[in-house]
Amino acid sequence: MLNVEEIRKDFPIFTRRVRGRRLVYLDNAATSQKPIQVINAIREFYERHNANVHRGFHTLSQEASELYEKAHDVVAKFINTESWDEIIFTSGATESLNIIAYGYGLKHLREGDEIILTVMEHHSNMLPWRNVAKMTGAKVRYIDITKDGKLRYDQLEEAVSERTRIIAVVHMSNVLGTINDIRRIAKLAHSVGAVVVVDGAQSVPHIPVNVKELEIDFLAFSGHKMLAPTGIGVLWGKRELLEEMMPFKTGGGAIKDVTLESVEWADLPWRFEAGTPNIAGAIGLMEAIKYLNKIGMKNIHKHEIELVEYTLKRMEEIENVEVYGTRDLRWRGGVVPFNIKGLHHHNVAKALDTMGIAVRSGMHCAHPLHYRLGLKGTVRASFYLYNGKDDIDAFIEALTTIIEVSEVLSGIGESDICTSG
Repeated sequence: MLNVEEIRKDFPIFTRRVRGRRLVYLDNAATSQKPIQVINAIREFYERHNANVHRGFHTLSQEASELYEKAHDVVAKFINTESWDEIIFTSGATESLNIIAYGYGLKHLREGDEIILTVMEHHSNMLPWRNVAKMTGAKVRYIDITKDGKLRYDQLEEAVSERTRIIAVVHMSNVLGTINDIRRIAKLAHSVGAVVVVDGAQSVPHIPVNVKELEIDFLAFSGHKMLAPTGIGVLWGKRELLEEMMPFKTGGGAIKDVTLESVEWADLPWRFEAGTPNIAGAIGLMEAIKYLNKIGMKNIHKHEIELVEYTLKRMEEIENVEVYGTRDLRWRGGVVPFNIKGLHHHNVAKALDTMGIAVRSGMHCAHPLHYRLGLKGTVRASFYLYNGKDDIDAFIEALTTIIEVSEVLSGIGESDICTSG
């Protein structure tokens, strides 16, 4: 496993205590913590290089522009794109997916066309396509999951037809941790001339992602889930597809020339980056990728799978805990959703917080998936490179305590409670 103790030394937040206890952070599917290297890179930009990019010939502007363009190149190499100008910086995966839906979908979809989604999609990769379908007359079709949370590939193969124009699919479920076979899906889509849009918000931070090997057309992901600051995200697309898209937002920086009658858009990627961009966020993302590369994405994925395996084994020791998702670790990431029978998921999460353990509870912006599972919510523990077996042990101990206390309280009747009069 990774040397977690050494890695934690790079993360200032792990020096603090929560509720008087060591912080056990298991909410990484929501956002990750930030290493000092990323924090320092952002600080250095503001202290030494702060200026707008592509706006001036003075030294600070030139330095800022160079750093900002370098960030595009670092991201491009990270996911193995053809060129850095296919990398578009956005505010996050949500904006990236909306740009694809409205920039590509509106232009290419017609009445009778079909968009294929899955029931495990995050709302960010479901709602934009539903809106575009209403605007164009296209139809949305959904692919179901198996009992253990894997995608129904048999159903997908039946659904794909000559009417299919877009398959938008999550790479790794933020609820179940299921990793979908994207290359298989891409080959199926391309066999009928459809394009594949991949939500990589959960996969890119945790597993090696190579867009050439996956053979996909679009990819969206966020920086804040991969050690970078909030407010920075990435949209990657094949050059020929990006070239024909209309910009989702327009303004300064997105044009070569404007007259009262016409506009000539800037080259890629700038035509999609109107306005002053999140320069510091891009620099932070660049530094975060350097950090991840130093450790190795394969090593990170292997580490997280070992944590999942250990967690699932430890949770078998506890009665009244129901865990969801596939046990086939070849197709699972570092996410463990569960419920304790008889206890509300929010109450479990709050009880864990009293012991310094951070998890997420609710429906995780994936309501249709929870309804499909017959659930009103789940508690979700999610891992990253700075989590270790000591975190899992503390988590299991806390769950055991919660169950024991709840059983004691459930056995107390009103007549057993003393009140002062």
